[in-house]
Amino acid sequence: MNALADRAATAERAIRDRHLRRVWGLPGTVLGRSGWPPSTGQRVHWHWNYWWQAHLLDTLVDAQLRDPSPDRLKLIDRFVASLRLRNFGKWINDYYDDIAWLGLALQRVGHLGLDVRGGLEAISSRLREGWTDDSGGGIWWRVGDQFKNAPANGPAAIFHAREGATQHARGLTDWMTERLVDPETGLVWDGVRVDSGELVKHIFTYCQGVYLGACLELSELDRVEHTIHAVAAHVAPDGVIRGQGGGDGGLFAGILARYLALAAPLLPSGVARDLVLRSAEACWNGAAATPQGPLFSADWATPAPSLPLAPDAPERDLSVQISAWMLLEAAATLDHRV
Repeated sequence: MNALADRAATAERAIRDRHLRRVWGLPGTVLGRSGWPPSTGQRVHWHWNYWWQAHLLDTLVDAQLRDPSPDRLKLIDRFVASLRLRNFGKWINDYYDDIAWLGLALQRVGHLGLDVRGGLEAISSRLREGWTDDSGGGIWWRVGDQFKNAPANGPAAIFHAREGATQHARGLTDWMTERLVDPETGLVWDGVRVDSGELVKHIFTYCQGVYLGACLELSELDRVEHTIHAVAAHVAPDGVIRGQGGGDGGLFAGILARYLALAAPLLPSGVARDLVLRSAEACWNGAAATPQGPLFSADWATPAPSLPLAPDAPERDLSVQISAWMLLEAAATLDHRV
Protein backbone atom coordinates (compact mmCIF):
# COMPACT_ATOMS: atom_id res chain seq x y z
CA MET A 1 0.00 0.00 0.00
CA ASN A 2 1.39 3.42 -0.90
CA ALA A 3 1.74 6.35 1.50
CA LEU A 4 -1.40 8.14 0.32
CA ALA A 5 -3.42 4.94 0.56
CA ASP A 6 -2.11 4.53 4.13
CA ARG A 7 -3.41 7.99 4.96
CA ALA A 8 -6.81 7.22 3.45
CA ALA A 9 -6.97 4.00 5.48
CA THR A 10 -6.09 5.89 8.66
CA ALA A 11 -8.83 8.44 7.97
CA GLU A 12 -11.30 5.63 7.38
CA ARG A 13 -10.50 3.98 10.70
CA ALA A 14 -10.78 7.26 12.59
CA ILE A 15 -14.12 8.25 11.14
CA ARG A 16 -15.59 4.78 11.46
CA ASP A 17 -14.49 4.59 15.10
CA ARG A 18 -15.84 8.01 16.01
CA HIS A 19 -19.05 8.10 14.01
CA LEU A 20 -20.43 4.69 12.95
CA ARG A 21 -23.08 3.39 15.32
CA ARG A 22 -26.34 1.40 15.34
CA VAL A 23 -29.61 3.08 14.41
CA TRP A 24 -31.96 3.28 17.41
CA GLY A 25 -29.90 0.52 19.03
CA LEU A 26 -31.14 -2.06 16.52
CA PRO A 27 -28.81 -5.01 15.85
CA GLY A 28 -27.44 -5.20 12.32
CA THR A 29 -27.89 -1.49 11.60
CA VAL A 30 -25.26 1.21 11.10
CA LEU A 31 -25.13 4.88 10.12
CA GLY A 32 -22.85 7.82 10.84
CA ARG A 33 -23.57 9.97 13.88
CA SER A 34 -23.66 13.55 12.65
CA GLY A 35 -21.45 14.89 15.44
CA TRP A 36 -18.48 13.96 17.63
CA PRO A 37 -18.54 14.02 20.56
CA PRO A 38 -22.24 13.36 19.96
CA SER A 39 -25.15 15.20 21.52
CA THR A 40 -28.00 13.16 22.95
CA GLY A 41 -30.00 13.55 19.75
CA GLN A 42 -27.04 12.52 17.63
CA ARG A 43 -26.54 9.38 19.71
CA VAL A 44 -29.93 8.06 18.57
CA HIS A 45 -29.62 9.45 15.02
CA TRP A 46 -32.43 11.89 15.72
CA HIS A 47 -30.46 14.51 13.81
CA TRP A 48 -30.98 13.21 10.28
CA ASN A 49 -28.69 14.30 7.44
CA TYR A 50 -29.73 12.16 4.47
CA TRP A 51 -27.20 13.62 2.08
CA TRP A 52 -24.30 13.41 4.57
CA GLN A 53 -25.05 9.70 4.86
CA ALA A 54 -25.09 9.39 1.07
CA HIS A 55 -21.55 10.79 0.95
CA LEU A 56 -20.44 8.57 3.80
CA LEU A 57 -21.71 5.60 1.80
CA ASP A 58 -19.93 6.84 -1.33
CA THR A 59 -16.66 7.18 0.59
CA LEU A 60 -17.02 3.69 2.02
CA VAL A 61 -17.18 2.56 -1.61
CA ASP A 62 -13.96 4.50 -2.27
CA ALA A 63 -12.33 2.55 0.55
CA GLN A 64 -13.65 -0.75 -0.78
CA LEU A 65 -12.15 -0.03 -4.19
CA ARG A 66 -8.84 0.95 -2.59
CA ASP A 67 -8.64 -2.12 -0.36
CA PRO A 68 -11.36 -4.72 -1.05
CA SER A 69 -12.63 -6.41 2.10
CA PRO A 70 -15.52 -8.86 2.67
CA ASP A 71 -16.18 -7.24 6.05
CA ARG A 72 -16.45 -3.75 4.57
CA LEU A 73 -18.72 -5.03 1.83
CA LYS A 74 -21.04 -6.41 4.53
CA LEU A 75 -20.85 -3.04 6.28
CA ILE A 76 -21.86 -1.26 3.06
CA ASP A 77 -24.81 -3.63 2.63
CA ARG A 78 -25.94 -2.95 6.22
CA PHE A 79 -25.43 0.77 5.73
CA VAL A 80 -27.70 0.87 2.66
CA ALA A 81 -30.46 -0.98 4.51
CA SER A 82 -30.04 1.26 7.57
CA LEU A 83 -30.22 4.42 5.52
CA ARG A 84 -33.53 3.35 4.05
CA LEU A 85 -34.77 2.31 7.50
CA ARG A 86 -33.88 5.70 9.00
CA ASN A 87 -35.60 7.38 6.05
CA PHE A 88 -38.78 5.58 7.18
CA GLY A 89 -38.68 2.91 4.49
CA LYS A 90 -38.22 5.27 1.54
CA TRP A 91 -35.32 5.88 -0.82
CA ILE A 92 -36.25 9.46 -1.60
CA ASN A 93 -37.13 12.75 0.06
CA ASP A 94 -38.24 16.17 -1.23
CA TYR A 95 -34.75 17.44 -2.13
CA TYR A 96 -33.61 16.57 -5.63
CA ASP A 97 -29.95 17.18 -4.76
CA ASP A 98 -30.13 14.76 -1.81
CA ILE A 99 -31.75 12.14 -4.01
CA ALA A 100 -29.11 12.51 -6.72
CA TRP A 101 -26.28 12.10 -4.21
CA LEU A 102 -27.74 8.87 -2.90
CA GLY A 103 -28.32 7.72 -6.47
CA LEU A 104 -24.65 8.23 -7.31
CA ALA A 105 -23.58 6.28 -4.24
CA LEU A 106 -26.01 3.44 -4.99
CA GLN A 107 -24.80 3.18 -8.58
CA ARG A 108 -21.32 2.50 -7.25
CA VAL A 109 -22.65 0.11 -4.61
CA GLY A 110 -24.31 -1.80 -7.42
CA HIS A 111 -20.96 -2.18 -9.15
CA LEU A 112 -19.71 -3.96 -6.02
CA GLY A 113 -22.29 -6.68 -6.66
CA LEU A 114 -24.98 -5.63 -4.17
CA ASP A 115 -28.59 -5.41 -5.32
CA VAL A 116 -29.80 -1.81 -5.10
CA ARG A 117 -31.99 -1.79 -8.20
CA GLY A 118 -35.11 -0.74 -6.30
CA GLY A 119 -33.38 2.35 -4.96
CA LEU A 120 -31.94 3.29 -8.33
CA GLU A 121 -35.31 2.97 -10.04
CA ALA A 122 -37.05 5.12 -7.41
CA ILE A 123 -34.36 7.79 -7.59
CA SER A 124 -34.20 7.89 -11.38
CA SER A 125 -37.95 8.29 -11.62
CA ARG A 126 -38.09 11.08 -9.04
CA LEU A 127 -35.21 12.99 -10.64
CA ARG A 128 -36.92 12.93 -14.02
CA GLU A 129 -40.06 14.36 -12.42
CA GLY A 130 -38.01 17.39 -11.35
CA TRP A 131 -37.40 18.64 -14.90
CA THR A 132 -39.55 21.51 -16.17
CA ASP A 133 -39.14 24.06 -18.94
CA ASP A 134 -39.27 26.94 -16.43
CA SER A 135 -36.24 29.19 -16.78
CA GLY A 136 -35.12 27.25 -19.83
CA GLY A 137 -35.03 23.77 -18.29
CA GLY A 138 -33.23 22.01 -15.47
CA ILE A 139 -34.61 20.43 -12.31
CA TRP A 140 -35.74 22.02 -9.09
CA TRP A 141 -33.74 22.10 -5.88
CA ARG A 142 -36.68 20.61 -3.99
CA VAL A 143 -40.32 19.69 -4.51
CA GLY A 144 -42.62 22.73 -4.49
CA ASP A 145 -39.76 25.26 -4.61
CA GLN A 146 -39.01 28.01 -7.13
CA PHE A 147 -35.22 27.53 -7.15
CA LYS A 148 -33.09 25.67 -9.70
CA ASN A 149 -29.44 25.27 -8.89
CA ALA A 150 -26.13 23.58 -9.65
CA PRO A 151 -26.22 21.40 -6.50
CA ALA A 152 -29.28 19.58 -7.86
CA ASN A 153 -28.64 19.68 -11.61
CA GLY A 154 -24.96 18.72 -11.40
CA PRO A 155 -25.22 15.40 -9.54
CA ALA A 156 -28.44 14.57 -11.41
CA ALA A 157 -26.61 15.02 -14.71
CA ILE A 158 -23.80 12.73 -13.52
CA PHE A 159 -26.35 10.15 -12.35
CA HIS A 160 -28.27 10.14 -15.63
CA ALA A 161 -25.07 9.98 -17.69
CA ARG A 162 -23.94 6.95 -15.72
CA GLU A 163 -27.27 5.19 -16.20
CA GLY A 164 -26.94 5.73 -19.96
CA ALA A 165 -29.46 8.58 -20.33
CA THR A 166 -26.95 10.77 -22.14
CA GLN A 167 -29.42 13.11 -23.80
CA HIS A 168 -31.12 13.93 -20.51
CA ALA A 169 -27.76 14.43 -18.81
CA ARG A 170 -26.71 16.77 -21.58
CA GLY A 171 -29.87 18.82 -21.18
CA LEU A 172 -29.13 19.35 -17.47
CA THR A 173 -25.49 20.19 -18.14
CA ASP A 174 -26.25 22.57 -20.99
CA TRP A 175 -28.76 24.36 -18.78
CA MET A 176 -26.04 24.95 -16.18
CA THR A 177 -23.64 26.16 -18.86
CA GLU A 178 -26.14 28.61 -20.26
CA ARG A 179 -27.57 29.90 -16.98
CA LEU A 180 -24.99 29.48 -14.24
CA VAL A 181 -21.45 29.80 -15.62
CA ASP A 182 -19.97 33.26 -15.01
CA PRO A 183 -18.58 34.41 -18.38
CA GLU A 184 -15.89 36.48 -16.65
CA THR A 185 -14.40 34.03 -14.13
CA GLY A 186 -15.60 30.68 -15.48
CA LEU A 187 -16.93 29.80 -12.03
CA VAL A 188 -20.35 28.24 -11.55
CA TRP A 189 -22.95 30.29 -9.67
CA ASP A 190 -25.32 28.67 -7.21
CA GLY A 191 -28.67 28.95 -9.00
CA VAL A 192 -31.60 30.96 -10.26
CA ARG A 193 -34.88 31.90 -8.56
CA VAL A 194 -37.40 31.06 -11.24
CA ASP A 195 -40.23 33.23 -9.91
CA SER A 196 -38.14 36.43 -9.90
CA GLY A 197 -35.40 35.56 -12.39
CA GLU A 198 -32.75 36.46 -9.81
CA LEU A 199 -29.36 34.83 -10.30
CA VAL A 200 -27.93 33.70 -6.97
CA LYS A 201 -24.24 34.26 -7.54
CA HIS A 202 -22.81 32.63 -4.43
CA ILE A 203 -19.62 30.71 -5.23
CA PHE A 204 -19.53 27.30 -3.56
CA THR A 205 -16.72 24.85 -4.21
CA TYR A 206 -19.05 21.92 -4.72
CA CYS A 207 -20.91 23.71 -7.52
CA GLN A 208 -17.63 23.71 -9.42
CA GLY A 209 -17.14 20.03 -8.67
CA VAL A 210 -20.52 18.79 -9.83
CA TYR A 211 -20.41 20.89 -12.98
CA LEU A 212 -17.00 19.62 -14.04
CA GLY A 213 -18.13 16.10 -13.07
CA ALA A 214 -21.15 16.40 -15.37
CA CYS A 215 -19.01 17.75 -18.19
CA LEU A 216 -16.53 14.93 -17.61
CA GLU A 217 -19.23 12.26 -17.97
CA LEU A 218 -20.20 13.82 -21.30
CA SER A 219 -16.56 14.06 -22.47
CA GLU A 220 -16.76 17.86 -22.58
CA LEU A 221 -13.10 18.14 -21.68
CA ASP A 222 -12.69 21.75 -22.78
CA ARG A 223 -15.37 22.77 -20.27
CA VAL A 224 -13.74 20.60 -17.61
CA GLU A 225 -10.34 22.20 -18.17
CA HIS A 226 -11.85 25.68 -18.17
CA THR A 227 -13.59 25.04 -14.84
CA ILE A 228 -10.47 23.57 -13.25
CA HIS A 229 -8.42 26.64 -14.16
CA ALA A 230 -11.18 28.84 -12.70
CA VAL A 231 -11.05 26.80 -9.49
CA ALA A 232 -7.27 27.15 -9.29
CA ALA A 233 -7.49 30.90 -9.83
CA HIS A 234 -10.36 31.72 -7.49
CA VAL A 235 -11.18 29.07 -4.84
CA ALA A 236 -7.88 27.35 -4.05
CA PRO A 237 -5.44 29.81 -2.45
CA ASP A 238 -1.87 28.48 -2.77
CA GLY A 239 -3.26 25.37 -4.41
CA VAL A 240 -5.39 24.25 -1.44
CA ILE A 241 -9.16 24.05 -1.93
CA ARG A 242 -10.76 26.46 0.50
CA GLY A 243 -13.06 25.32 3.27
CA GLN A 244 -16.64 26.50 3.70
CA GLY A 245 -17.26 25.90 7.38
CA GLY A 246 -19.17 23.12 9.05
CA GLY A 247 -22.71 21.86 8.56
CA ASP A 248 -23.56 21.20 4.93
CA GLY A 249 -20.62 23.37 3.89
CA GLY A 250 -18.26 20.85 5.43
CA LEU A 251 -18.78 18.54 2.45
CA PHE A 252 -18.21 21.10 -0.29
CA ALA A 253 -14.43 20.88 -0.68
CA GLY A 254 -14.39 17.09 -0.63
CA ILE A 255 -16.96 16.94 -3.41
CA LEU A 256 -14.81 19.19 -5.56
CA ALA A 257 -11.75 17.04 -4.80
CA ARG A 258 -13.60 13.89 -5.87
CA TYR A 259 -14.33 15.21 -9.34
CA LEU A 260 -10.95 16.86 -9.74
CA ALA A 261 -9.37 13.46 -9.14
CA LEU A 262 -11.63 11.81 -11.71
CA ALA A 263 -10.69 14.47 -14.25
CA ALA A 264 -6.95 14.52 -13.58
CA PRO A 265 -5.88 11.44 -15.59
CA LEU A 266 -7.66 12.72 -18.70
CA LEU A 267 -6.12 16.19 -18.79
CA PRO A 268 -2.64 17.22 -19.90
CA SER A 269 -2.12 20.24 -17.65
CA GLY A 270 -1.69 18.55 -14.27
CA VAL A 271 -3.61 21.34 -12.51
CA ALA A 272 -6.37 19.06 -11.20
CA ARG A 273 -3.87 16.54 -9.87
CA ASP A 274 -1.85 19.25 -8.13
CA LEU A 275 -4.95 20.72 -6.48
CA VAL A 276 -5.93 17.36 -5.03
CA LEU A 277 -2.46 16.39 -3.85
CA ARG A 278 -1.64 19.79 -2.34
CA SER A 279 -4.99 19.88 -0.58
CA ALA A 280 -4.45 16.35 0.73
CA GLU A 281 -1.01 17.21 2.07
CA ALA A 282 -2.33 20.30 3.85
CA CYS A 283 -5.31 18.37 5.21
CA TRP A 284 -3.15 15.59 6.59
CA ASN A 285 -0.51 17.88 8.09
CA GLY A 286 -3.17 20.04 9.76
CA ALA A 287 -5.04 17.21 11.49
CA ALA A 288 -5.24 17.06 15.28
CA ALA A 289 -4.59 13.87 17.22
CA THR A 290 -7.42 12.03 18.99
CA PRO A 291 -7.44 8.57 20.62
CA GLN A 292 -9.35 7.29 17.56
CA GLY A 293 -6.98 8.86 15.02
CA PRO A 294 -6.70 12.16 13.13
CA LEU A 295 -9.37 14.85 13.43
CA PHE A 296 -9.39 16.95 10.28
CA SER A 297 -9.82 20.69 9.98
CA ALA A 298 -12.84 22.31 8.35
CA ASP A 299 -10.37 24.42 6.37
CA TRP A 300 -7.48 22.34 5.11
CA ALA A 301 -5.14 25.36 4.97
CA THR A 302 -5.57 25.86 8.74
CA PRO A 303 -4.67 23.37 11.49
CA ALA A 304 -7.53 21.67 13.32
CA PRO A 305 -8.09 22.72 16.93
CA SER A 306 -6.77 20.50 19.68
CA LEU A 307 -9.05 18.66 22.10
CA PRO A 308 -11.37 19.32 23.80
CA LEU A 309 -13.39 20.83 20.96
CA ALA A 310 -15.52 23.89 21.52
CA PRO A 311 -19.27 23.19 21.33
CA ASP A 312 -19.52 25.13 18.06
CA ALA A 313 -16.33 23.78 16.43
CA PRO A 314 -17.10 22.76 12.84
CA GLU A 315 -14.65 19.86 13.21
CA ARG A 316 -17.29 18.11 15.33
CA ASP A 317 -19.43 17.67 12.21
CA LEU A 318 -19.49 14.38 10.33
CA SER A 319 -19.65 16.38 7.11
CA VAL A 320 -16.23 17.93 7.74
CA GLN A 321 -14.64 14.58 8.52
CA ILE A 322 -16.19 12.80 5.51
CA SER A 323 -14.93 15.60 3.28
CA ALA A 324 -11.34 15.12 4.43
CA TRP A 325 -11.57 11.34 4.13
CA MET A 326 -13.03 11.77 0.63
CA LEU A 327 -10.09 14.01 -0.28
CA LEU A 328 -7.55 11.48 0.98
CA GLU A 329 -9.26 8.66 -0.93
CA ALA A 330 -9.17 10.85 -4.05
CA ALA A 331 -5.48 11.56 -3.55
CA ALA A 332 -4.75 7.86 -3.14
CA THR A 333 -6.11 7.18 -6.62
CA LEU A 334 -3.59 9.66 -8.07
CA ASP A 335 -0.47 8.50 -6.22
CA HIS A 336 0.72 6.22 -9.02
CA ARG A 337 -0.19 8.59 -11.84
CA VAL A 338 2.67 10.87 -12.84
